Amino acid sequence: MWKPTCDLSLRTGGGSICKVLETWGCRLSFPNSAKSLSSSSYTSQTPLRTQAEKEKRRKVREKAIHSSDVDNKGMKWTEKEKITYPLDTLPGDKKDTTLPFPQSYSPQYVESTWYQWWEEKGFFRPEQHEKLPQAVNQYFSLCIPPPNVTGTLHIGHALTVAIEDALARWRRMQGYKVLWVPGCDHAGIATQTVVERRLLKEHGKRRQDYTREEFLQEVWKWKNDKGDEIYHQLRKLGASLDWSRACFTLDQDFSRAVTEAFVRMCDSGLIYRSESLVNWSCALESAISDIEVDSKELSGRTLLSVPGYQRKVEFGTMVTFAYPLDGEDGEVAVSTTRPETMLGDVAIVVHPNDSRYQALHGKQCRHPFTGRLLPIITDTMVDMQLGTGAVKVTPAHDHTDFLLSQRHSLPRLTVIGGDGNMTSLCGKWLEGVKRFEARERVMDALMENKMFKGKRDHPMSLPVCSRSGDVIEPLLKKQWFVRCEEMANKAIKAVDEGKLEIIPHFYTKTWRNWLSNISDWCISRQLWWGHQIPAYRVSLSNQDSAQEEMWVWGRTEAEARERAVSKFGLTPDTITLTQDPDVLDTWFSSGLFPFAMLGWPQQTEDLKQFYPNTILETGSDLIFFWVARMVMLGTELTGQLPFKQVLLHSLVRDKHGRKMSKSLGNVIDPLDVISGVSLERLQEKVKEGNLDPRETAVAMEAQRKDFPQGIPECGTDALRFALCLYKAQGEDISLSVSQVLSCRHFCNKMWQTVRFTLGVLQDRDTPLTTLSQTSPLSSIDRWICSRLYSTVRQCEEGFENYELHNVTSALHSFWLHSLCDVYLECIKPMLSQQDWGSDGQSAADAASETEGDRGRQVARAVLYHCVSTSLTLLSPFMPFLTEELWQRLQPHSPDSSSAAASLCLQPYPKSSQLTHWHFPEEEANFPLVQELVRVARSLRAQYHMTKERPKMWAVCAPDQAPILLNFSSAICTLGRISEFHLHCPQEMADSLPLPSAPLPTKGSAMGVVNHSCQLHLDVESGVNVDRQSAMLSQRREKLRSQLEQLLSRVRAPNYTDRVPEHVRQETQNRISALEQDLKNIEDQLLVLRNMKKQDM
Repeated sequence: MWKPTCDLSLRTGGGSICKVLETWGCRLSFPNSAKSLSSSSYTSQTPLRTQAEKEKRRKVREKAIHSSDVDNKGMKWTEKEKITYPLDTLPGDKKDTTLPFPQSYSPQYVESTWYQWWEEKGFFRPEQHEKLPQAVNQYFSLCIPPPNVTGTLHIGHALTVAIEDALARWRRMQGYKVLWVPGCDHAGIATQTVVERRLLKEHGKRRQDYTREEFLQEVWKWKNDKGDEIYHQLRKLGASLDWSRACFTLDQDFSRAVTEAFVRMCDSGLIYRSESLVNWSCALESAISDIEVDSKELSGRTLLSVPGYQRKVEFGTMVTFAYPLDGEDGEVAVSTTRPETMLGDVAIVVHPNDSRYQALHGKQCRHPFTGRLLPIITDTMVDMQLGTGAVKVTPAHDHTDFLLSQRHSLPRLTVIGGDGNMTSLCGKWLEGVKRFEARERVMDALMENKMFKGKRDHPMSLPVCSRSGDVIEPLLKKQWFVRCEEMANKAIKAVDEGKLEIIPHFYTKTWRNWLSNISDWCISRQLWWGHQIPAYRVSLSNQDSAQEEMWVWGRTEAEARERAVSKFGLTPDTITLTQDPDVLDTWFSSGLFPFAMLGWPQQTEDLKQFYPNTILETGSDLIFFWVARMVMLGTELTGQLPFKQVLLHSLVRDKHGRKMSKSLGNVIDPLDVISGVSLERLQEKVKEGNLDPRETAVAMEAQRKDFPQGIPECGTDALRFALCLYKAQGEDISLSVSQVLSCRHFCNKMWQTVRFTLGVLQDRDTPLTTLSQTSPLSSIDRWICSRLYSTVRQCEEGFENYELHNVTSALHSFWLHSLCDVYLECIKPMLSQQDWGSDGQSAADAASETEGDRGRQVARAVLYHCVSTSLTLLSPFMPFLTEELWQRLQPHSPDSSSAAASLCLQPYPKSSQLTHWHFPEEEANFPLVQELVRVARSLRAQYHMTKERPKMWAVCAPDQAPILLNFSSAICTLGRISEFHLHCPQEMADSLPLPSAPLPTKGSAMGVVNHSCQLHLDVESGVNVDRQSAMLSQRREKLRSQLEQLLSRVRAPNYTDRVPEHVRQETQNRISALEQDLKNIEDQLLVLRNMKKQDM
């Protein structure tokens, strides 16, 4: 077994050494690892303890799905009326917002026609910048992470779009010159696989039945028919992309950029050709990238289906067999999980200090099937404590063994071909046999030769091709590689010196660690769909077949020919050029996206204006596969970092904490959330996914519990807002569709608020004052104005720090809890007075009426500006709904002549414009008022006084009295109180700004606001102290029981491991609320006991 060491060079072809070790279960193990890895190529990639934990967590989550451990009550909802926009509008025409205002919010009605109008008017193009009155001399550019042209967007893509569009719209409204470029990746392996399956299904033909040109025509035909689906989804999500600059990685201009990059990097020596081990998919007959390798955790012996095999294949076992010593008695036992590779063994390695093998140093074993001699060599990498202490060496089929072959100059014998069949080196008995069928024959032969020593279960991680489901084979291939070390060091330095900022900052350490251990990158792919490598093999008419390969490269074949003539001193007529049939790794072309999308290598105006990009926003799982490569390639090819900041968001998981994956059947299509979908259709999609039967059962059971009625129509705005409510930078996001449904209810609240506002504004002769001219009069006016000012401040800070969850939370809280729950309720009675002034009044009455009219006029203006400003603040997150509502408000705008044509171009509110609305004292004082109203409502509910408007006294401290006095009108309205009196104890009354009211009547209902403020509610029948005490005591016991249940759940073993974070947070919130309720009851019981003593 291999001993922990870092002595070997870590430069292999294929990907980072970390990924190589993780994928192949390499027999190296590093310091601080829990346990060294075993002797097989397909052995444990992580310590066994970690694998056991992963398996345990998976089982716990599955058990939770089948039980009720996790909040699995299922989402209950009622079908809402679907209202459609009644007019036939030509594409690009503006929606008619003069139509009657529908009674309720309907996403289908709201979202129709707006996007086509935005796009037709060019609102999303940077050229619009010159027309903006708020334009500033700054740009904001970014590219969308190009999704695969084969697929459809999932909820993770929706999160990306929601975040990026919010940032783009915010900067555009601020007056920046914004360019957000859409694009699609050609997705070499994924696309070719899809088309091959289609051709086989529809025409019964394989790719090899076509010429390369014919096959590519079929792929382009499929792309042109299906490739626009993603663009349709992006439009449906409201993404404000500049579609005139849409970029496809196989477009002619982009392809020229890829060729230019390859040629330049070859010229500088950063790309070279070499023979090395790569991740190989035998089903695809191609090398694949690290990101296309999935790890399948096996706890022991497991039978799995493998493409090309009728019977399932056994994995998860360790086979031990012995090699006989040559020329003498004795044997050396070795272990492997891949006995078929023993045909490629070239040596046996032991530790030089292992006493068991001291006498065997320098001796040889005889291979029983090939007759090959296997030298017994020594290396300190071997861990004497693991297994037999002797390790078989198969350099052509194992990454660690390949490194060892470099160190000891061992031969490399390829015994498994690219098609997955055994090669001629294995002998006639195995040549052409499939690798896993050969495994069985080798096992039989070992037993027959009495070399077999045993087989046992062995936990392991099996590398599987995510595209084909095939088991990955490490194969030795001549490929093109990118030298990464120097470029990686520059990328590390850029972050260390602050030139490139990674947000959240904790990823900086991960960035440095990964790039410090990066290996050279294999960029060859044995496909037809993609960028054919612009390298040419040079052949001479009299060339010996054994002669070393000669290669040149060029932007065209003519240029390559000139290079060959110059490089090899030949004449043009003596050479033949053959272009490498392979294509470049898709990640190579996508790594050029930030500058190739702008026209590089040409010095276009876009490249001059918008490069480097301002920011790169993407999922944290792409930090290495895409982000790091963009930084390396951009710095090398343009001399500049491709962007200034990297913003990484977390992975989206389902409500049970599982990563959303097609292999688990728990992926949620954003269009299903937007438009709604039945449970039956959800389950059909799972069945179409061709999952493992166990995973299918788990996925369908989760759907039945989570969505017993399917998913309701939530709309784009609700989905986007819900996604941005989560803290995207930090822990993974456990998405709950019920949260999206809650945001749809919020949309309806916004709808009804504007509906009320329009009713208040219509048919009024007095025009509204502008924002700068509006000065609030009442305390409640000043409070709501100041709340708006503070909300704008929170939005500014949240956007600047990319903490969008703080922005959305602030806006949600303001609209729902400040504007609707408080301010609207306070002003409704005043605004409902229809007769603003009348004849036949006294001077005093007239003056009072005039003052009332002025108060109503100010309230109308305050309401309008609060709603209008809030819609503008919400626009980056909810573009459709805010546009619809804002357009309907515009006829009432006091400065409509200066308004933009669309809300998406309206200046984003600034706190500097609202300083005259900042009243910090009112904001600081109002929580006391809110708590008093809460207690008053609770008392009224306890005494079943839902319709009565009783009198109320507040016994309070002198410093509280002015606050309550200023907000007395709001208290009466919100608490449904007829009269409100303030009383202070006699020793404090002298400092009151008004005479203290008499003590409340005996027998009134009492509630505790805080330690210095009590409420007394006038109850006509008086308070029965004993009855009230009994009622409160009964409620206390009930709450204690509920609290104890929650606490016992929290104290349960493994609670933190088995319950998702968001559920734990909800539980903690409930515990805190119950504890507060119990405290309030104890305070009330204490007062009741004192009242009883006074009566005695």
